Amino acid sequence: MPISHPPRRPEPSPSPRRRSRTAGLLSAPLLLAGGILAGCLLTGCTAPAPGPAADEVIKAATQRLTDTCLTRQGLTPPQGGRSASPAVEQRRVANALFGTGPTELSVTLPTGYTVRAHTDGCLAAAQQRLYGDQPAWFRASVVVNNLQPEAAQTRRSLAEVRARHRAEIADWNRLRAHALTEATTLLDNPPQTGTQRP
Repeated sequence: MPISHPPRRPEPSPSPRRRSRTAGLLSAPLLLAGGILAGCLLTGCTAPAPGPAADEVIKAATQRLTDTCLTRQGLTPPQGGRSASPAVEQRRVANALFGTGPTELSVTLPTGYTVRAHTDGCLAAAQQRLYGDQPAWFRASVVVNNLQPEAAQTRRSLAEVRARHRAEIADWNRLRAHALTEATTLLDNPPQTGTQRP
């Protein structure tokens, strides 16, 4: 769930193991009607250039939402290449972005690690807007992103671990597809200044 101004990982997530980059990935098969394909073969037309990857679209929409949320609070969104703000300002931005107080969401993984996150803050609001259910997205994404470490810890094959987490993988795919639709709509139709909700 990264954005350009790098979010903190949900705390404390100290796992040194690498996350699976392929587990539960949303498949996006290219569907071409036979007539269109045949027409292109006969006329020599070229296929349209592929659009941005789903991850990039969701990332861009997340950044737009979080930047707008921070700006509404009188804070300057962090940007790469800019000199660091004073520590007090950085703390205010981090609190507004990631939430404060006790964490409301928690998932304990079979590896023994517990991952926690807030339901307040600009990032949580952006995830709620894009995924439609931030707590469900948190749970599904934590599980799916840790399938490979779970396989290593439990000495099961990745296929076995995926089979055990069919429900979470299905949720991940459904919620991510929802986020892609929402992100595309948001980026294609930006609201007027001052009307964008978090």
